[in-house]
Amino acid sequence: MPNLSLKLVESARNFPDRIALRCDDLSYTFAEFDAAAARVATFLDREGIEPGDRVGLMLPNSPVFALAYYGITRRGAVAVPMNPLLKAREVEFYLHNTGAKALFATPTFADAASAGAQAAGAKTWLVDDAGLAALISDLPPQAEVVDRDDADTAVVLHTSGTTGKPKGAQLTHGGLARNAEVATRTLIETGPDDVVMGCLPLFHVFGLTCGLNAAVTVGATLTLIPRFDARKAIEVIQRDGVTVFEGVPTMYSALLGVAADFPQSATDSLRVCASGGASLPVQVLNDFEKTFGCMILEGYGLSETSPVASFNHPDRERKPGSIGTPIEGVEMRVVDMNGNEVAQGEAGEIQIRGHNVMKGYWNLPDATAAAISPDGWFASGDIGRVDDDGYYYIVDRKKELIIRGGFNVYPREIEEVLYEHPAVVEAAVVGIPDDSLGEEIGAAVAIKEGAHVEPDELRDFVKERVAAYKYPRRIWFVDSLPKGPTGKIVRREITVPATESAE
Repeated sequence: MPNLSLKLVESARNFPDRIALRCDDLSYTFAEFDAAAARVATFLDREGIEPGDRVGLMLPNSPVFALAYYGITRRGAVAVPMNPLLKAREVEFYLHNTGAKALFATPTFADAASAGAQAAGAKTWLVDDAGLAALISDLPPQAEVVDRDDADTAVVLHTSGTTGKPKGAQLTHGGLARNAEVATRTLIETGPDDVVMGCLPLFHVFGLTCGLNAAVTVGATLTLIPRFDARKAIEVIQRDGVTVFEGVPTMYSALLGVAADFPQSATDSLRVCASGGASLPVQVLNDFEKTFGCMILEGYGLSETSPVASFNHPDRERKPGSIGTPIEGVEMRVVDMNGNEVAQGEAGEIQIRGHNVMKGYWNLPDATAAAISPDGWFASGDIGRVDDDGYYYIVDRKKELIIRGGFNVYPREIEEVLYEHPAVVEAAVVGIPDDSLGEEIGAAVAIKEGAHVEPDELRDFVKERVAAYKYPRRIWFVDSLPKGPTGKIVRREITVPATESAE
């Protein structure tokens, strides 16, 4: 597959008058979207951006992101998506790390963007939707799409950096295009009559591939929400007739929390939902499907895998708690610490090989060699297992394993039990340093509005359902849990109280 932006050209030719992008009262047809992206490409050309140059994108979930992104790829340059909430020093790092020449940034956070770009030696264009439209209004569209090969880098997406500085995963034109195509054809089965909810951040690979790129690939409408809010999401689902909802587990929990305030008919248009980014608690999946009457397909992937690696396929058995089977063109396996495949059912590290795997980390050959074997297997850092039917299950993150008195405890297993309690809306299990055991098990829990439960009651609830060494000895309540930009719970930011009841 050549340049990724040819997918937009094709949809503009096939569905010129169909709405491609919507954000409340602002909308673009596919013809308007393609023409605007082509004008952005002309603007970049005139600003000295050459094919292969890196350009940052520090923009919210609105059409301005999509237009700038497809203008960058059409020009043959490399997009560097960034969270608009980044501080100046973080902006500087992302731009300096990739050698970016320029940055499209939202005026809302102009100070951090401009300061960071200036420190990195990059020019800054501060644009919102109206600002970008004005910037390119008098420019002719770039007629040609710059030739790119499948293996050419289209996007450098920085990983979260849980173990140090973020690393820039190089995602290719071919990998991104095929991942979006497989997702629409074999997983979500999206078509031109679908309306896809765009509440996942477009600067994150899940929203970028499965939302924006996938909708463009098939000519579907992407309706955008600049910042996720559960009530707003249901209002948009009803208003725009959303058929496909894609989200992370905390979004599904939030939607459940406000469902009673809306008539059931508000979400009748929903055809299918997809969950990724983190493990979806089985209780949340069951409660959501019962409340909304819509199937959730859970999948798995990483920034380094474009992102989709496995999924529960709509035409096969779904297994709650499972991340499904590898998608078309992708292989997965579970290995021990020496890289040898483990016996079926045993836990080990998940490795992935296929068209979706990144080209490598930007300017980090040693990190690339450590992550990708000579024969193409990418080490995910996730602990999982595979059952007799070939379905994979995430046990936990390799680095979040708790070792209590020599016993391995996987936080996700305990969290699943906590979510079964009717008073719990969010839960995260963490290891607490302990002089005698090495680590003790703690749990930060958020309770549903109007509910009441004591820590001892929750502790006993879990104790009855897991082995004695696994239940949390310390439980404390929080208003909400810390979350990353996609809404994923960030365990490393959980604060453990100095003292709390223990058993």
